[in-house]
Amino acid sequence: MKKILIKFLVVLIAIFAGYFAFIYFATYSEGIRAGELVKFSHKGVIIKTWEGEISQGVSEGQMFMFSVENSKKDVINDLQRLQGKYVKLHYFERYKKFFWLGDTKYFITKVEEDVERSNRRL
Repeated sequence: MKKILIKFLVVLIAIFAGYFAFIYFATYSEGIRAGELVKFSHKGVIIKTWEGEISQGVSEGQMFMFSVENSKKDVINDLQRLQGKYVKLHYFERYKKFFWLGDTKYFITKVEEDVERSNRRL
């Protein structure tokens, strides 16, 4: 009876670990979004995460909210420097949110200034 219980627990832990690994490492989608960077902040009480949003149009419904992992120092620096400018954000989407990584399922991997749109505004 003990052996069956141990085998059951091992299988249960393996299934849980496999599920967690899948939703953490697998990407649901990836792409590029463009718009004006209207917000980028470091927020949280115990676990601080980098959160931001870009405006893709004139209405609130066209806001794209995103997160940046703490290990992406170059992306964080670029977003801080480009606050208020038009940007192109390269991102990937996870299957689920993880509170220690960010408030969204969208994570930025690269930032480019959209010089053409920024110059039109001037």
